[in-house]
Amino acid sequence: MVKLIYDGKEAVFGRLASVVAKELLKGNSVDIINCGDIIVSGDKKLLAKKILAKKEMGSGGSMKGPKYPRVADRLVKRMIRGMLPRDRVKGQEAFKRLKCYVSESGVGSRESGVGVIKLNHKKPMKFSTVAEIVRLLK
Repeated sequence: MVKLIYDGKEAVFGRLASVVAKELLKGNSVDIINCGDIIVSGDKKLLAKKILAKKEMGSGGSMKGPKYPRVADRLVKRMIRGMLPRDRVKGQEAFKRLKCYVSESGVGSRESGVGVIKLNHKKPMKFSTVAEIVRLLK
C-alpha cells in the first residue's frame, strides 16, 4: 500500500477524480491537497443550482438525505465517492483511504518524503473553482 499525495491546484476535477478513484481501488491511500483550487468545467451557477436542487429533495423536515456539504474538501470527497462502488466492501474500504485537505498544511508530506503529484491538463475555456461553487452554496 503506497501513500500518494495529489495537488489539486489548477487540476481538472473529472480527470483528477478518475485517477484518484483508480488508485484507491488498487489499494493505495490518497491525499488531495488544495481542494479549493480544483477546476470544474462549465458554468458555476448551473453546477451550484444542480447541487442545491439535489439538496432540496431531502428538505421538508426529513432528516434522511441527500446531504451535500458546503465545504470544499468535503464536497470533493463526496463527488469522488460517486466514482467508487460503495455497495461493495472494496469500494467502502477504498473510500476510507481517501483524505482531502483545503490547504497544504494538513499533510505531513515534508517529513515522510513523499512527492506531491501534480496533474497538468489543458484548462477548459469556461471553468470555475470548487471554492467559487462553495461560496454560491452558502
